[in-house]
Amino acid sequence: MACLMNLKADIKVIETTFPKTHNRFQVRSATVDELTCRFVGRNNEKYDILANIKEAYPQSAPIWFSDSDDAGVVSVVGELANTSKEHYNILYQTKLLVENLCRLHDLEVPTDISALDEALSEKGIAVKMVVDTLSEEEEEEDEFHYDMEDDTHSNEQKAKEEVEGIDMENLAVLERLRQNQRQSYLKGSVAGSVQATDRLMKELRDIYKSDSFKNEIYTVELVNDSLYEWNVRLKKVDKDSALYTDMQNLKEKEGKDHILLNFTFKESFPFDPPFVRVINPVVSGGYVLGGGAICMELLTKQGWSSAYNIESIILQISATLVKGKARIQFGAAKNMYSLARAQQSFKSLVKIHEKNGWFTPPKNDG
Repeated sequence: MACLMNLKADIKVIETTFPKTHNRFQVRSATVDELTCRFVGRNNEKYDILANIKEAYPQSAPIWFSDSDDAGVVSVVGELANTSKEHYNILYQTKLLVENLCRLHDLEVPTDISALDEALSEKGIAVKMVVDTLSEEEEEEDEFHYDMEDDTHSNEQKAKEEVEGIDMENLAVLERLRQNQRQSYLKGSVAGSVQATDRLMKELRDIYKSDSFKNEIYTVELVNDSLYEWNVRLKKVDKDSALYTDMQNLKEKEGKDHILLNFTFKESFPFDPPFVRVINPVVSGGYVLGGGAICMELLTKQGWSSAYNIESIILQISATLVKGKARIQFGAAKNMYSLARAQQSFKSLVKIHEKNGWFTPPKNDG
C-alpha cells in the first residue's frame, strides 16, 4: 500500500510539473499503470512516449516505448531500461528522459525539471556528484547538476553508438520489433523474458553492425518478426572446401546460394544455448545429424557459455561444416529434415556424448 501511495504522489509531481500545456514535455494521461507523455521538438514536431508500470515496481523499472520513426528518440527511450536499480523511480526516469531528449535535439532543459530534483532529494535518491574542491555554498548552487550531466552525456553517447553503423532497412526492423514489444506489453501477451529479449536485441544490433554481416558471409531473417526464432543464411564458406564447390553447383542447379540454418531461443537465453538445425539443403558430414540438427558441444548446456555471442556461433558452425567435410546431397528428399526429427536426434546424441565425451572442434579451433 505504501508503494502505491508513493507512486501516486510521484505521478502527481510529474503531472503538475509537465501539464498538457507545457511547451516542451507534456503528460497527456497518467495512472498508476501507465504514463503517456509527449515531447515537443524544436520545430514543434511531436514524439509520443509511453511508460508501462508493472506490479513489480519499484523493484522493476517502468517499461518505456515510442512509436516514433526517429531512431535517436527511440534509442533515448530504449536506454532507460539500462538504468541501475536505485534509479528505477518514475521521477528519476522521467527526468532522465526529458534531459536526454533535450540534449538529443540541442534544446535547453526546462527549468521546471527542478521540481523533480527536489522530490528525488526528499526521497534520498542521489542526483548529484559531490566534488571535494567545491565550497559548501557552491555545492548547494550546483546541486543535482554533476551526476545528471555525466549520466545524460553517457546515455546520449550510448544512444548514438547503438544505431551507428546500421543501415536504414535494419534500423526499421529494430524499430518494428520495439513497437511489437510495446503492443505485446499493452495486451499482456508478452512472449519470452525481459532478459532474453534485451540480450537478443543487443545481439541483433551487433550483427547489423558487423563486417561479416555487411559482407554477406551470412544474413539473418527473423521468423514472423520474432526475436526468438532466426533463419540464418550461410552464404560463404572456405573457398578451398568441397562444400564451397557444392554451394556453387547448388546455385547453378537450383538457384540457391546458401545453407539455411534455423536458430530457436528459449526465454532462459543467454543462460541456455539456442537450438540450431539445418533446414535445407540436405547435408552429409559436417557433424549434421539425420534430422538436420548440428552436433557441437558448445550448443549443449555443458559446453555453452552465456558470454558467447550469436555471430561467433554462426561463424563457428560454418568452420565446423568445413572441418567435418560436409557435402550437399543433391537429389535428396525435400522432407528429410524436420524440427521434431532434429530435436530427437540431438537429444539422443547428447546423451551418448555425455557418457563418452565430445570430439567436435572446440569454439576456439579455427
